[in-house]
Amino acid sequence: MTMVDNMSRGTAFRTSGSGAAAGRRGGVAGDAEGTDWTAGFPGLASLGPEVRAGLVAHSRLASLPAGTVIFGPGKAPENLLLLVEGSVRVQQTAEGGREVVLYRVGAGESCVLTTACLLGYEGYPAEGIAETEVRAVMVPRGAFEDLIVRSAAFRRFVFAAYARRITDLIRVIDDIAFRRIDVRLSQRLLDLAEADGTLRVTHQELALELGTAREVVSRQLHEFQRRGWVALGRAQIRLVEPSALRRLARE
Repeated sequence: MTMVDNMSRGTAFRTSGSGAAAGRRGGVAGDAEGTDWTAGFPGLASLGPEVRAGLVAHSRLASLPAGTVIFGPGKAPENLLLLVEGSVRVQQTAEGGREVVLYRVGAGESCVLTTACLLGYEGYPAEGIAETEVRAVMVPRGAFEDLIVRSAAFRRFVFAAYARRITDLIRVIDDIAFRRIDVRLSQRLLDLAEADGTLRVTHQELALELGTAREVVSRQLHEFQRRGWVALGRAQIRLVEPSALRRLARE
């Protein structure tokens, strides 16, 4: 992923200590030089040897535990982060306190907000939270800007990811603005269900996914249960009639 934070200011990652020791503490794991982390990013495959060597030489490997807030509203990025392992949830909170998930960033992917804020010298309008333990490569702003200017292949890598994520964001906006909550909820239940038809998720977590209030989700889930489509338990939902949910999701 491409993501940024204020690591050089010490907000998310510790930058002191030797490589191996710092990595065990959940901080910076040391220089990335000599580590072929670029193999995890297909978009970097076309980089020339000199550009690739410069990118690796100026980068650092880092890790942080699940639950860490990587960036937040108003904080300006200092590094481009390329996600090697893990998952990061990018979400926004409205004035009334309602939260909505904008998208997730996985291994080998990039974050459009990070790219936009680096290019525009602006602070983040949303927050990024590590959903799992995360390992990432940190590329300082100076190296990022130099590569954007010098390397057409690096520019393609950055802006192709930017374009894909913009499309995802438009889809989120379209869902929230124009699709009924029962249709969106049925689709999300199907997406999140495990092979046995169960979901280990709370009503609040589903509300966050859908950008609505917990009460709205609870009311709709109880309606699905009344129809015999789902069975509700404590922090768990079981799909009883997934075919009915699929029909609704297609509306």
